[in-house]
Amino acid sequence: MIKPWTKQFLQLSVECQALRFGNFTLKSGRQSPYFFNAGLFSTGRTIDGLASCYAHAIVDSGLEFDMLFGPAYKGIPLATATALCLSRDHGMNKPFAYNRKEAKDHGEGGTIVGAPLAGRVLIVDDVMTAGTAINEALSMIRAARAQPAGVAIALDRQEVAPGHSRSAVEQVRDLGLEVISVARLQDLLEWLRHKGQPEADLDAMLGYRQRYGA
Repeated sequence: MIKPWTKQFLQLSVECQALRFGNFTLKSGRQSPYFFNAGLFSTGRTIDGLASCYAHAIVDSGLEFDMLFGPAYKGIPLATATALCLSRDHGMNKPFAYNRKEAKDHGEGGTIVGAPLAGRVLIVDDVMTAGTAINEALSMIRAARAQPAGVAIALDRQEVAPGHSRSAVEQVRDLGLEVISVARLQDLLEWLRHKGQPEADLDAMLGYRQRYGA
């Protein structure tokens, strides 16, 4: 059964056109029948709704963690808003931090902004395709002598990473880290069937999953 926050996330994604259907060329060069862009959660209402879904999924997972980390760039507002929702709605007042793409050579300096990286760190990002941003985040966390606790993402596309035989999510789990996803492709397919999505769209998504599915 699809979790309430998963349904809320999918509905909100369609409403703000962060989730669209058609024919899209991905960064990997793959032709995908759907496209997700978390950058389109760009109003107070939509980012609040998205972060609330993240917070529910994180709390439901039971994962123990001490702070949140948002990889630049999309992870920055996601981690910030999720920290707010965890505090406001769940009584979990967790510190958060994020990184700059380039080190600052004045003021406080360095690449990390916010709370010092310490303890068990939960990474918050939008999706994992090749896993590059997550691997960079893991390196920063370990360099600070903190411990990666897991990764929270909005959508698990459940497809193999380009040039690999496994998905980026599976590769992260191979490291012993938990991956929390607000929704997975199989949730999206079930939700679309229930909503009466045109069969042509569903067939295209099923064909894509058959070709690239993890």
